[in-house]
Amino acid sequence: MSSALIVDGLRKRYDGFTAVDGLSFKVDEGEIFGIIGANGSGKTTTVECAQGLRLADEGSVRVFGLDPQTDRTQLRSEVGSQLQESELPDRLRVWEALDLFASISPGSADWPELLDEWGLTEKRDAAFASLSGGQRQRLLVALALVNRPRLVFLDEMTTGLDPAARRVAWDLIDQIRARGTTVVLVTHFMDEAERLCDRLAVFRSGRIIAEGSPAQLVAEYAGDASVRFSTDQTDLSWLADAPGVTAIDRAGSRVTVQGTGPLLAHTAAALVAHGIAPVDLEVERKSLEDAFLALTDGEEPE
Repeated sequence: MSSALIVDGLRKRYDGFTAVDGLSFKVDEGEIFGIIGANGSGKTTTVECAQGLRLADEGSVRVFGLDPQTDRTQLRSEVGSQLQESELPDRLRVWEALDLFASISPGSADWPELLDEWGLTEKRDAAFASLSGGQRQRLLVALALVNRPRLVFLDEMTTGLDPAARRVAWDLIDQIRARGTTVVLVTHFMDEAERLCDRLAVFRSGRIIAEGSPAQLVAEYAGDASVRFSTDQTDLSWLADAPGVTAIDRAGSRVTVQGTGPLLAHTAAALVAHGIAPVDLEVERKSLEDAFLALTDGEEPE
């Protein structure tokens, strides 16, 4: 599979502070690639260098083979961006914003179609200040796509949104990928990254400390899972032979099994094989947040 973005040995310093410290990664065409990490971990600086908004001190960046610094004109037709601090003038109307962006974007889409596609037709004449959080995000994403980009950067696009608006934003990201556009998503929401991303890079202090699919990161770093159920059967020693089981604890009829891998499936299979079918069998599923906290020694994403 060809790469949409290749970052190799990137470094960026500010007045003696190293914001990005020699990191490297690739983003494949057609995927949603997530970047997670706490404030100050180098996320935004990295994507700004990838878009040519900042000049790296060392290393290289290629976007579809283009250098963001020397091929800026060509890059404008390949890349869309919704930056962390994206805002528009309060009085600017929805149609005016789209018309303005289309007029300065090479190969721009038909913006009235974008109005309809992103559910903004009824808000065509509304001022930016009057839009709800979800509607603003729809407009900002439409603006990021007005040049029909092959790659779009979305930096903290759901920060400050209520749960309903966040779900709307997630649907938008799914729609972007369905169009065939590659997405680089910077986020500090672990549920968002786990729900949307094909692969993730975990940033800390300007470096990548782990990379893989959400499931891979959870399996490798989140620790043991737990399966719980109730049974009156006293001898469960055979359950220790089930694949992945590392410990069995009991409090009366309540049993907790700890282990790794597909623990629920293996535990359930062993129970059924021994004639036990508990109706309250449940798993305490480890999450990407557990993996992130383990990787960063409890450092909260911000």
